[in-house]
Amino acid sequence: MVERIPMTKNGYEKLRLELTNLQRHERPAVIEAIERAREHGDLKENAEYHAAKERQGHIEGRIMELKDKLSRAEVIDCSELDCDRVVFGVVVRVVDLDTDEEIAYQLLGPEEASVEGGSISVLSPLGRAMIGKSVGDEITVKTPGGVRHFEVLDITLPAE
Repeated sequence: MVERIPMTKNGYEKLRLELTNLQRHERPAVIEAIERAREHGDLKENAEYHAAKERQGHIEGRIMELKDKLSRAEVIDCSELDCDRVVFGVVVRVVDLDTDEEIAYQLLGPEEASVEGGSISVLSPLGRAMIGKSVGDEITVKTPGGVRHFEVLDITLPAE
């Protein structure tokens, strides 16, 4: 069974644009660089050739990875979510019961999540613990830094 990858429309579009750029611009440019390097003769000691071949390998690997992720993407429209419970795509505001610090995260797929950007993966320990919770529910989650306790303060739709 194929494992689906949840993502927003924006996340899907970013991956699709990256794939298009790699296929239409980066791939032809590196092929041209390899051809130029070949013209310099002996390939064994040609650093330019080896660097271009290595870059080509990275580009081809990323293209394969993006094609796989896009083929397994399950695009979820976050504009029509129910905010009664925590689900993929919503913004959850919680309070850390140990420090009284309030934090807000949007729950996204692993491809889109960025703690610095205010989002976490639904597959992270905290993300998994939040799923299905309602305002007022307490969450206990085991993290690499130890057990943490949170309370759900608010569940909202993301700002577009």
